[in-house]
Amino acid sequence: QKLALRNALRYFPPEIQKKLALEFAEELRLYGHIYMYRFFPDIEMRAYPIGDYPCKTKSAAAIMLMIMNNLDPSVAQFPQELVTYGGNGQVFSNWAQFWLVMHYLSEMTEEQTLVMYSGHPLGLFPSHQYAPRLIITNGMVIPNYSTRDEYEKMFALGVTMYGQMTAGSYCYIGPQGIVHGTVLTVLNAGRRYLKAEDLSGKVFVTSGLGGMSGAQAKAAVIAGCVGIIAEVDEAALLKRHKQGWLMEISNNLDHCIARLRDARKNKIALSLGYHGNVVDLWERLVYELDTTGELLVDLGSDQTSCHNPFSGGYYPVQLGFEEAKQLLATNPGKFRTLVQESLKRHVAAINRLADKGMFFWDYGNAFLLEAQRAGADVEKRGANKTEFRYPSYVQHIMGDIFSLGFGPFRWVCTSGDPQDLATTDSIATAVLEDSIRQGVSTSVKQQYHDNIRWIREAGRHSLVVGSQARILYSDQRGRVSIAVAINRAISEGRIKAPVVLSRDHHDVSGTDSPYRETSNIYDGSAFCADMAVQNFVGDAFRGATWVALHNGGGVGWGEVINGGFGLVLDGSKEAEERAKMMLSWDVSNGVARRCWSGNDYAYETICQAMKENDTLKVTLPHKVVDENILEQATKH
Repeated sequence: QKLALRNALRYFPPEIQKKLALEFAEELRLYGHIYMYRFFPDIEMRAYPIGDYPCKTKSAAAIMLMIMNNLDPSVAQFPQELVTYGGNGQVFSNWAQFWLVMHYLSEMTEEQTLVMYSGHPLGLFPSHQYAPRLIITNGMVIPNYSTRDEYEKMFALGVTMYGQMTAGSYCYIGPQGIVHGTVLTVLNAGRRYLKAEDLSGKVFVTSGLGGMSGAQAKAAVIAGCVGIIAEVDEAALLKRHKQGWLMEISNNLDHCIARLRDARKNKIALSLGYHGNVVDLWERLVYELDTTGELLVDLGSDQTSCHNPFSGGYYPVQLGFEEAKQLLATNPGKFRTLVQESLKRHVAAINRLADKGMFFWDYGNAFLLEAQRAGADVEKRGANKTEFRYPSYVQHIMGDIFSLGFGPFRWVCTSGDPQDLATTDSIATAVLEDSIRQGVSTSVKQQYHDNIRWIREAGRHSLVVGSQARILYSDQRGRVSIAVAINRAISEGRIKAPVVLSRDHHDVSGTDSPYRETSNIYDGSAFCADMAVQNFVGDAFRGATWVALHNGGGVGWGEVINGGFGLVLDGSKEAEERAKMMLSWDVSNGVARRCWSGNDYAYETICQAMKENDTLKVTLPHKVVDENILEQATKH
């Protein structure tokens, strides 16, 4: 405790340390961490137009804008704790760091780089105009000490933090990003599992309406299905309903089942939030199956924050929400036991429905991993340790999309003007349509068509929360072409201010995560993190404005290494060249790795990339044609 206080007081001169020490000690006692609530900014936290920021460079102003968007109460899950999403994904570790970072950015020139150590601004260091303006690392703990218990201790000391993915890299754009990913996941799940292009009348059951999971309701409606989403926190339900992302709320299971039946029968797109525990919902669906013989659900998943199950990411069915929070504060050991018992009931109900024809997938939130650790029946016999009874959505749905080079590419219009966003939407649509006319493979064409549909639907569904941002899934060709076209539109004055390019870390190259992004890597390298680290380094010297590398994200601390970037387009020729070089690497790196692991789509994609760029030379794998030679060689 003394060390945690000493660490926190380093930010302040001696004359005020005595007063602050008492406050900080109380925060540490109550919350297990020193957030420095006294320094919570008394301003409206949001993404202001880039010209409003008092900076010497556009790059610094763009970073300020992105930070404030991540902490906007309409965007962030727990803004006072600097948590953007995922229950504990932070922008900074405390509010002193926020003020210091904003100060440094206001002074930064094009000859300096701001260095961030797990939320702490180490300082501005001399560099050069072609270097990144900002380098972020979060949670870079030596592997033998990267455990959940060590994390809790180090976080309490204020020496490391969990940046999730785009929380700690300042690139979150609200739940729009996960809406798009969820729309594509549900559409492709329908194609794979139900052999259906039209999902009207199909029922999708899941849980979570918080930060990232809040997208599920809107995604279900855009995909055209019936979405029933359980959420224990009434505030999250009301927030999504107020935003227009959730159509209805009910705390009555009888009513939920009646609405489900009606929407299913009449093929009405519906998003219904059940205010209650998802285990109760799953068990009620089992009851309906047992008493009527009717399977009421077609597709199922889960988006509780199971990467953090024992600290509020998952609430046990045995207790109400407030009662569970009280137990978590007073008896965390008992809370942990109840969570594990709840996970076993959760899985048992899913198994019953899946045995009758429902298709379930893990959404990369460590649900099946934590269920396995709890003793639930999720084993897949004869499989390797990254495989369970149910696939991750990467293994069955999104993995081949990544291998084609498609992933969540995004941009933010720093003017704050919706008209600029509409212009970029038109540019992106035209680029994708032109690519189709020039000729692409059938699988690539389908992805382009899905994304053109997405852009056209996006405006109608009021998807912007916070900054004027857009996301779409695109491959290397599409990303580079869209970036170049947007940059030229800025140069020509059709877009009024710079545009920040970014992506989710959950992408082709950005994340090594054996239970999610790299769960379809079968050559034994799924637990290796060379790809994500190389991506971070390669983006930095190919033109990114800022880069980030994180421990954790999605599946949880110690389970993942992931990274991201921001790249400011200002209409200059230099920005165009940076975009071409950096975005090409940012995709090709992961496609080449997936090719080497044996993925056929990645092989075809990287070969095509080499045809289009004769300076790209990738080592291609030779397949073992005769499996008998392996049998003969390993006989003893």
